[in-house]
Amino acid sequence: MSDELLIAPRWLVPVEPAGVTLEGHAVLVRGGTIARVGPRAELETESPHAARIELPDHVLIPGLVNAHTHAAMTLMRGLADDLPLMRWLEDHIWPAEGRHLSHDFVHDGTLVAIAEMLRGGVTCFNEMYMYPEAAARAAVETGMRAAIGMIALEFPTPYANDAQDYLAKGIAMRDEWSPHPLLSFCLAPHAPYTVSDATFDKIGVLAEQLDVPIHMHVHETLDEVTGAVARNGRRPLERLATLGLLSPRLVAVHAVHLDPGEIDALARHGCHVAHCPSSNLKLASGFAPVAKLLDAGVNVALGTDGAASNNRLDLFEEMRLAALLAKAVGQRADAVPAHQALAMATLHGARALGIDARIGSIAPGKAADLVAVNLGSLELSPCYDPVSHLVYAAGRHDVSHVWIDGRPKLVDRRLVGIDTEALRARAARWSAQLRPLH
Repeated sequence: MSDELLIAPRWLVPVEPAGVTLEGHAVLVRGGTIARVGPRAELETESPHAARIELPDHVLIPGLVNAHTHAAMTLMRGLADDLPLMRWLEDHIWPAEGRHLSHDFVHDGTLVAIAEMLRGGVTCFNEMYMYPEAAARAAVETGMRAAIGMIALEFPTPYANDAQDYLAKGIAMRDEWSPHPLLSFCLAPHAPYTVSDATFDKIGVLAEQLDVPIHMHVHETLDEVTGAVARNGRRPLERLATLGLLSPRLVAVHAVHLDPGEIDALARHGCHVAHCPSSNLKLASGFAPVAKLLDAGVNVALGTDGAASNNRLDLFEEMRLAALLAKAVGQRADAVPAHQALAMATLHGARALGIDARIGSIAPGKAADLVAVNLGSLELSPCYDPVSHLVYAAGRHDVSHVWIDGRPKLVDRRLVGIDTEALRARAARWSAQLRPLH
């Protein structure tokens, strides 16, 4: 029996090279890796015994990369809506975490999040939360690709007592789980306003030693920036620059309130930005200068943030919002065209996480993290440009198939190897515990 799989869509968007849409092409997968991309007839002749997946109304794209999320917070979806960031955090989210946060909470919440993400075409997520070993366990159990954050804070939670404790537990988690091929790792200091200079110094050294990115909320709200200036006379990014943390390792999440000099600094130092448009809108954080960042050469990826502040883990929605908001904010209809939005949701995310040699585009030698989107519905007819449809018209409900490392995770909208009824029951049990806090 052949270990080869031939996937034959109507359209294929490899993302690399940029701006290309192929018709009459197919992807040959061998041993979980993309072996060939080429004209369908050629691949059928070369591999006559390969199993075939016919996708006559579909576009095949790389798996989407969620560049910033707090997966376990899916269990707090809708718990405290329509509040500004610090009231939301201090009066609702942190107290709920103080009462209920545990290994089981994170494991179960991450499982629910993974199921949602897979059904929406996400094949990799960048995680920042307590009990990262529970998130790693959930990812491995479901065959999901993940970048697991080693979180750092100065204040205690049920997970750790202080920054040293957070980092020690994070490194131990990385040491335990690093052999797994679907997992990579980041250092994840929460934000400049929750992490000290001394801890940042340690994180800078550890990032070099472990060769991992630094994943952090930066300049999310205007209050964060003005508060930092009032406390120490410096904007957060200036402080991070002084500490030597502006580098190609930095994944700056949100990056909403930036002046021209800060945009230039991010570009000059090769930093990445994880743009979370839905969360920025819902928490009234503001409009990130995405077009200016891209024009400056900054690698901008897309994230959902957690379901408690979004309330969806839906990268199709983030693509659409990112493109539309960039046009409105920049007053340029050509800002963030459809192909660029798709690249932000795929290759740019992989690049930010330092794993673009492995995922992010459909190219020989890369992992077969692939997503098929059905564009054959009446609502999507006719189709002149499949990438335009992906960004402006289609939704996560149009995702039909998902593969990670060549293994099917979603087939005709049905999850493979995940008991959705059991997950709903777990979510219901946690809801019953959290409800009194609402």
